[in-house]
Amino acid sequence: MTTVPKGFGFAAIEGGLKYTGRLDLAMIVSDRPAATAGVFTTNTFKAAPVLHCRAALERSSRHRAILVNAGSANACTGLDGEKNCRETRELAAKAAGIPADEILTASTGVIGLQFDMEKWRSAVPSLGEQLGKSGPEDVARAIMTTDTVPKLVERTFTLSGGEVHMLGMCKGAGMICPNMATLLSFVCCDVDVDPEHWQAIFAYCADNSFNRITIDGDTSTNDTFIGMANGASGVKAESEEDLRTLCDELLKLSQELAYQIVQDAEGGTKVARIEVRGAADEVDAELVARAIADSPLVKTALFGCDANWGRIMCAAGYSGAQFDAHAVTLEIGGIRIFEKGMPVPGDMDALLEPVMAEQDILISVDLGAGSASAELLASDLTNEYVAINADYRS
Repeated sequence: MTTVPKGFGFAAIEGGLKYTGRLDLAMIVSDRPAATAGVFTTNTFKAAPVLHCRAALERSSRHRAILVNAGSANACTGLDGEKNCRETRELAAKAAGIPADEILTASTGVIGLQFDMEKWRSAVPSLGEQLGKSGPEDVARAIMTTDTVPKLVERTFTLSGGEVHMLGMCKGAGMICPNMATLLSFVCCDVDVDPEHWQAIFAYCADNSFNRITIDGDTSTNDTFIGMANGASGVKAESEEDLRTLCDELLKLSQELAYQIVQDAEGGTKVARIEVRGAADEVDAELVARAIADSPLVKTALFGCDANWGRIMCAAGYSGAQFDAHAVTLEIGGIRIFEKGMPVPGDMDALLEPVMAEQDILISVDLGAGSASAELLASDLTNEYVAINADYRS
């Protein structure tokens, strides 16, 4: 049974907005205004709900609810899309009995598809009636598109004032190479925290979790990471120690959700943890990690359980990072296979065969150029990924 942070309610229904026979419209509602933090896509084509959320958070740092739909991203829909986004918020406000300006919106699905507002007008009253009757698992299912499983993580921890509960959910399986967060992720917490501290913690955790994963190298138009902290526990996070603990717990939750996304990658069978050490600076470390993580040749080798380490070295070489090729070492699954500019002697294919058969594979590169490091999670690239995305809109 999922532990729900105090003061939060959930609603999820089969709205019939695009899908049939499944949950596709949901709300998360706090019983009081909550400190709200958000991190969003840097894609130039920001979806209407992203534009709305950014503007809403500039006006106020406290909100009550998140309204989210699956099926239509409401991206690249122009002024009509923005108008429809505002109307959905107004419909939800009436149904839930809270002010419209305290509701944030999020959408996922096909880009360029306008909302069918008649369906929205018909569905939202039922969403209001369902409020408090659904659970967080229902909301996690309602936001799925090509996901195969709902993604939820909960944490309970103690601050100096007492016990705090945190619950996070996310969706994402394709179009994942976030440059902020992930497709959609929402966090509820019953801690009492200053909004500025909450936003700073949120941005840090996004950079060190969702921003460290890649499935296909595509950054979505709708990436949204929102967290509400409503203080319903009565426990305040004010001291440096409490704020550090809060940050650590949110980071652990975010990293676990990020792992679940890569684990559920469209058609994916592998989770590669790519560690780059010994870089001259963090920029170079990340350049190498991302080149390896996004390489179609590395990804397909992972899918084929082929220890084709030359593809890894090739990607590192074209990454743009500065290093001496003769100083680089490479290990896969803890087995050193390359150093001093050449392969280590031995039957590496035989040694690596059991490693490559595992779901989780560690790839470690030391550039021998400094002390900076970076880490990313990446999926493989499979026949099923191509099939899913060749047929996505049908």
